[in-house]
Amino acid sequence: MSRSYGAEADTLIADARYGYVSGLVREVLKRPAVERRMVSEVIDAVALNRWLGIPIFLGVLYGLFQLVFVLSPPLTELMESGFGWLAERASGVSPQWLGALLADGVIDGVGSVLTFVPPIFLLFVALSILEDSGYMARAAFVVDRLMHYIGLHGRSFLPMILGFGCSVPAVMATRVIENPKDRLVTILVVPFMSCAARLPIYVLFAAAFFTSHQGVVVISLYIVGMLIAIAAAWFLRKVVVTGPSGHFVMELPPYRLPTLKGIAIHTWERGQQFLVRAGTVIFAIMVVVWLLDYTGVLEPIGRAIAPVFAPAGFGQWQPAVGLLSGLMAKEAVVGTFGTLFADAEGTAGLGRVIGAELGWTPLIAYGFMLFTLVYVPCVATLAVIRKETGSWKWPLFSAGLSTGLAWGIAVLVYQIGSIFTA
Repeated sequence: MSRSYGAEADTLIADARYGYVSGLVREVLKRPAVERRMVSEVIDAVALNRWLGIPIFLGVLYGLFQLVFVLSPPLTELMESGFGWLAERASGVSPQWLGALLADGVIDGVGSVLTFVPPIFLLFVALSILEDSGYMARAAFVVDRLMHYIGLHGRSFLPMILGFGCSVPAVMATRVIENPKDRLVTILVVPFMSCAARLPIYVLFAAAFFTSHQGVVVISLYIVGMLIAIAAAWFLRKVVVTGPSGHFVMELPPYRLPTLKGIAIHTWERGQQFLVRAGTVIFAIMVVVWLLDYTGVLEPIGRAIAPVFAPAGFGQWQPAVGLLSGLMAKEAVVGTFGTLFADAEGTAGLGRVIGAELGWTPLIAYGFMLFTLVYVPCVATLAVIRKETGSWKWPLFSAGLSTGLAWGIAVLVYQIGSIFTA
């Protein structure tokens, strides 16, 4: 069927149904808003084009991240100055250990995460605009053909896009997928989409090692995450969760001008999760990290784990404990570095200190970012996978698959890159 008609049977049936309905509507319905309909059709003729649709979508994502990096630095620097002032004041608190806890553990640790509030909120603003305008639904249609090749359909792409914000609601959003096998595969690949909790890690190292190309580096990580999700879905659909895929029939919403109220509500709904995590989970993790470091326990733990990461180039104890804390929440990776390198000034300063003390190169930094992109989801995501699948089998499978992929990718990037940079 696909060889004769250029598409799968379910796609042809859906096209025929929509074609019939469209013709019937033209015969019986009068549209007063002709100009708006014509403008939408002109836009869709380009945005939904078989060959231009995906490049346009990638271009939109690139513009989105460039906007974030252009607008966020002044706000980030202002917050860094504020936390620096607080840390300086807190360091004088008596007794000395309490001052060190407040300055190095709480303010430098949690503060190093909170300084990324501006770029994260700007990212959520941009995503809200794309969703409210009606473009995100069209992005699902653009990738529907590609998704069919891997055994899924466009409806699976919508939870994956939500994964750019947080994997927990993205996994829960898979409930709209009727086919149980499609839903399971989508649940397992959603964590490969780069959530907002990973953005602080990218910004930290991109600012320090890729100053002139921050936007390109960050968008490359998001694209790599999507490609890994697609490849993993193909593998799972062919080997682990076999069977026919479901159908994708969805009416495109009209283009709308997003409202400030709608954007504000959607941005806050997503952003408050980040703030709550920083004030609770990240706070607790940073206190524990500081106590373990203060008592001399943290370094032996890191040194015991570090050899595993040596083939990837970051076999020191500090990144090892950073990745360990990231099991609870990915933002904690940056918070841990902020606590261990408490004398660094600002985001770029922290990245430069890490590079200088650990002897990192841009190649190692990029490999580390790739590892944090792919490795085991946070415990909250694993818990919701357990809830949605009704078994511990799949969250454990997700943890093993993602960590193995992360290690293999980071090692390949470092080993092959070292050949060309030697």
